[in-house]
Amino acid sequence: MKQRIITAIVALILFVPVVYMGSWILELVVAGLGIIALFELFRMKGNKLFTSEGLIAILALLGLLFPHYVSMFLPEYMNSQIILYLFVLLLLVCTVFSKNNFTFDDVAVSVLGIMYIGYGFRFLLLTRHSGLDLLLFVLFVVWATDIGAYLIGRKLGKHKLAPSISPNKTIEGALGGVVMALIVGFIYLTYYPQNYNTGWMLALTIVLSVAGQLGDLVESAFKRYYNVKDSGNLLPGHGGILDRFDSLLFVLPILYFSGLI
Repeated sequence: MKQRIITAIVALILFVPVVYMGSWILELVVAGLGIIALFELFRMKGNKLFTSEGLIAILALLGLLFPHYVSMFLPEYMNSQIILYLFVLLLLVCTVFSKNNFTFDDVAVSVLGIMYIGYGFRFLLLTRHSGLDLLLFVLFVVWATDIGAYLIGRKLGKHKLAPSISPNKTIEGALGGVVMALIVGFIYLTYYPQNYNTGWMLALTIVLSVAGQLGDLVESAFKRYYNVKDSGNLLPGHGGILDRFDSLLFVLPILYFSGLI
């Protein structure tokens, strides 16, 4: 527990200033986080990232993260979807020249991981571009959900939420996470109101809190399937990048669909 708290404090001290500065500094950090997350996914699958197919996956990931840079060197009709499709074709070609050591299943996992990680972190950059206060709102909602779910689940949790996926999570904890998110969200909106009325934003807070917990469960399902405890060991007491950003990768796209970014 002590190790988790220390790691969380150090991570916040390092991450929050980067979020505040934004610009190319945040882009550089997000690129690094995305590549590490992709490495964790490859490792869970039993593949190596620093191979020809792994490098293709990294380039595809960076293309999704920074389409505005890629478009500077390509014709107008080459949008991010077409570029991603070309990378998919390259990965399929790798199944031939690897003599099927890199299989069709590996291609499928690679493409899904590229989209899951690439678009998720892309929406983080878009949210920051829309405004620091909006991104901080999302971060506080996600963190409040995690803390509330942990504390309430530990004290009052009796009914398992998804025992075959994450045995320690409870329905009481999940509801506690939503309640904590609403409390923190209301306090934040009181001092930093957004473009929409408070009632609509609090309703969105509930959606974000639930989505964040679903993202956490999805990551747990990955780990359960591949029989690993954590996606990585970069963050002592917390696991890897996917373990820490799993909620945000689900939450941030909702902001896009809601029209906030």
